[in-house]
Amino acid sequence: MVSIQSRYEGGLSCRATHGPSQSQLVTDAPKDNEGLGRFFSPTDLVATALATCILTTMAIVAKRHGLAFEGATADVEKHMQQTPRRIGRLPVVLRIPGAFTEQQKKLLENAAHSCPVHKSLHPDIDASISFDWIG
Repeated sequence: MVSIQSRYEGGLSCRATHGPSQSQLVTDAPKDNEGLGRFFSPTDLVATALATCILTTMAIVAKRHGLAFEGATADVEKHMQQTPRRIGRLPVVLRIPGAFTEQQKKLLENAAHSCPVHKSLHPDIDASISFDWIG
């Protein structure tokens, strides 16, 4: 269990504190929803969580199998739906440098699709994952 405390700071901005580390982040409402867009919006954090969770899950599997994974990147695009206002699409493009066998690629691709954030998203959200193997 991890505890996160969030506090409304005013001006459509919130500050969240991660219990175990005490690190903080600030959110802001996006410009297209009455905010100033100064920081990540809450839905931006969902997209960020997806991309970083995929990379982390793949890195864990790579580490277990002695595979180099440094330099891998994930680009995610957040597409909002207006009615109702919610995330509609979160396509992720992964770029993975290095020489991998087909079996290793399959192992890492399976890891990407087993990321806990990906598995936690509502099924109506299109969160496709594509792979660009560089090397």
